Amino acid sequence: MARRTPRGAALAALCAWVAAAAHAQQQPDFDAVKIETVPVAQGVAMLIGQGGNIGVSTGTDGVLVIDDQFAPLHPKIAAAVAALDPRPIRFVLNTHWHPDHTGGNELFGKGGALLVAQEEVRKRLAEGQFMKAFQRQVPPAPPAALPVVTYAEDLTVHWNGDEIYLLHVPHAHTDGDTIVHFRKANALHMGDVFVTSGYPFLDLESGGSLSGTIAGCDAALALADAKTRIIPGHGPLGGRDELMRYRDMLVAARERIAKAIAARQDVEAVVSARPLAEFDAAYGNGFIKPEMFVRTAYASLAAESADR
Repeated sequence: MARRTPRGAALAALCAWVAAAAHAQQQPDFDAVKIETVPVAQGVAMLIGQGGNIGVSTGTDGVLVIDDQFAPLHPKIAAAVAALDPRPIRFVLNTHWHPDHTGGNELFGKGGALLVAQEEVRKRLAEGQFMKAFQRQVPPAPPAALPVVTYAEDLTVHWNGDEIYLLHVPHAHTDGDTIVHFRKANALHMGDVFVTSGYPFLDLESGGSLSGTIAGCDAALALADAKTRIIPGHGPLGGRDELMRYRDMLVAARERIAKAIAARQDVEAVVSARPLAEFDAAYGNGFIKPEMFVRTAYASLAAESADR
């Protein structure tokens, strides 16, 4: 029998646990979803619906959208965007590949929008993915849903009188995450590198990691000041203070769980010890429950330890 490495054991245990926890998740009722529009900054708005938060840039040049949730929501999203600016959507930027952020790509692409993303996003969409943690097969995306413009590290879009800076943060939530910085408007869209809805989902199978997520938060903090408004991947609009508290929680998780791993404590012992109990009131009521986050963080850090 082959010997399972600490990395493999931790990831296998995590996938088994998450699959069981996710088994009861139901398909969203898209008919009941309402799209809420939240002002962010001059010419920038956030749309909240079902899935990842959407960013919208409007102005003299036209409409640019960041992420597009699920395909069945396309008419509602298009209507909400049209209420801000009735002109056609010219660009759709994807912060990462997950279906709740890219599900509308095909319809927006067929409608004339130019799809833009980091190169790993196109690869994962084109190939399709099996999300072992959720026992879900995501089929390859159709050609019309694939980003047409890709970049490795960064890209700047000069649009609506702003410099919209796209920065790749590697191995954060996934391996293809982008932080979008509206330099003039002083706003950020961070995708799922930052969420205000609770603990994060670290997609380890898509190249995500706890340390990479912390590094992504650090990169965003370097771009932000006290007045910066930050669109998270999920949850209410935030700012630098919320991002700093979130980053500090992640650092505490890394320090405490890495110490337990170094002491050769297995994942069950670490989960039972509740190393993040002080953060549960603030972050433990979202989709990712405290136990799931500790297990994911443990698997991520065990992989780092095994690779040293």
